[in-house]
Amino acid sequence: MVKWNISKSRQSTHKLFQPSEILDILLKNRGIVNVEETNEYLHPSLQSINASSVGLDQNHLDKAIARIQKAIRSKESIVVYTDYDADGVCGGAILWETLYSLGARVMPYIPSRKTEGYGLSTIGIDAIIKDYHPDLLITVDHGITAAKHVAYAKEKGIETIIIDHHVKPRILPKAYCIVHTSLLTATGITWFFSNYLLSEIQKTKFVTQLENNLDLACIGTVADLIPLVGPNRVIVTFGLQSLNRTRRIGLNALIQDSNLQKGALDTFHVSHVLAPRINAMGRLTHAIDALRLLCTTDESRAKTLAQKLGVTNRDRQSLTGSETILAFEMAEKRLSKLIFIEHKDFTEGVIGLIAGKLSERYYRPAVVLSIGEKYSKASARSISGFNIVELFREVSDLLIDMGGHPMAAGFTVATEHITTLRERLKNLVEEKLSDDLMVRSVTADLELQLCEISRPVYNEIQKMAPFGAGNREPIFVSRGVEITGVTCVGREKNHLKCSISQTDQDKFRNNFEAIGFGMGDRREEFKTGQLFDIAYQITDNSWNGVSRLQLKLLDVKISKTRPIHSSR
Repeated sequence: MVKWNISKSRQSTHKLFQPSEILDILLKNRGIVNVEETNEYLHPSLQSINASSVGLDQNHLDKAIARIQKAIRSKESIVVYTDYDADGVCGGAILWETLYSLGARVMPYIPSRKTEGYGLSTIGIDAIIKDYHPDLLITVDHGITAAKHVAYAKEKGIETIIIDHHVKPRILPKAYCIVHTSLLTATGITWFFSNYLLSEIQKTKFVTQLENNLDLACIGTVADLIPLVGPNRVIVTFGLQSLNRTRRIGLNALIQDSNLQKGALDTFHVSHVLAPRINAMGRLTHAIDALRLLCTTDESRAKTLAQKLGVTNRDRQSLTGSETILAFEMAEKRLSKLIFIEHKDFTEGVIGLIAGKLSERYYRPAVVLSIGEKYSKASARSISGFNIVELFREVSDLLIDMGGHPMAAGFTVATEHITTLRERLKNLVEEKLSDDLMVRSVTADLELQLCEISRPVYNEIQKMAPFGAGNREPIFVSRGVEITGVTCVGREKNHLKCSISQTDQDKFRNNFEAIGFGMGDRREEFKTGQLFDIAYQITDNSWNGVSRLQLKLLDVKISKTRPIHSSR
């Protein structure tokens, strides 16, 4: 069952909405009510970006800048120690390139997911000491929970600057300084920090530096699913423009190998095509090749690396598919408010993806563990309204380490404690997770009649782009429509393609094509002559140079009301 919540109910069955009225309603639904807020939302500006607006502590910023300047002057060895996901890789690439351009002795380092795990580790610190003898260590996308390992680095004579956006622990590491905000991704913080560093050293205006590396800042921001509001909306708006005209050799090779077209790239292409290829390296092999691709100036090498990312991503897709089948079988046998499954054959690099698929199918929090001989790694995904990090904090006495966000997190646990951990977590979720939160819902903006859908309406909606987490694409509901034709499409016939129709009061028949992704198993619900209510988004379907509006179905219900008619 899917619950429909409609933000703006239809007050009149006779008056048609004009395109500008629809935009006003959509903005009000998002809390944008006055002229200043509307202008800021519809016309983002890089000039709105400053330390205060992104939640960064100016004292820590200045302290980090001064320490880096000292390291550059003294020719100290610097290591940028970054995470292996798209956010970490893009942020690491930005910081390494910036420091290198300023003449720093700097090397990037990305840990192996399999042998070192997430974030700082004794193994990783020992490795950079052996290879680079660093005086200064700068973490990107981790470090905020690594008090023990920051202390270990200090014992070895290494000072640490932490650049991170994850939830702060109760006890912070005793680093040289911490550049932290939860308002940006790690890439966003690093983009800001690197450009601030350039402006301070080169004595230039900060806002002019912000045009640097927006393409990478965009990818990291979209990939990490942070709400696209405020400064993140600014980063992605200008980042997409930069990405669509990027001169970065590695990104151009990646775009070409992905069969994408520059000039038409949007958040969907970033989150579903480009970012997964970058992520795949850290999941299955080693993410250093992804960073090398982003930073290379050699076209031949860029082509080779882009192909490597593509092949690895296809391997990741195959592995995820087969292991998800096993996960579904296990979940069906032990379904409760918390899905908690573990297996020795689960690949550590894809357990987060599996947890996401479990949470999506059963709409409840999911924890998936890859069992190791002594230690086991887990990744978890949650549902709206249930903070998974806070849940894990309540069992921290059983965990070796943990971290993440309210909707996605992970931890390490001694294998011998898995059974105890499972029971404690399940009991906590039974107590804390209400049945109401486990009802999937669609929040629609407005009821429309099919005759109100037009190209001008679509153009007004696109003024609200870029869409993504925290700035969802508008959803509409139309009641009493007839589905005149339906067929299953896709390689596995798991999508529905429909012809839908609604007759208005002037007896004019309004027809649209609709697509319901993943709705193929509902084919038998659609009977000839039956009227339906549909929840959908309005999309632009372009093929062979021909563009037409198409409805993307999110849910369909048998109509309980008469169709709405109107006069023009």
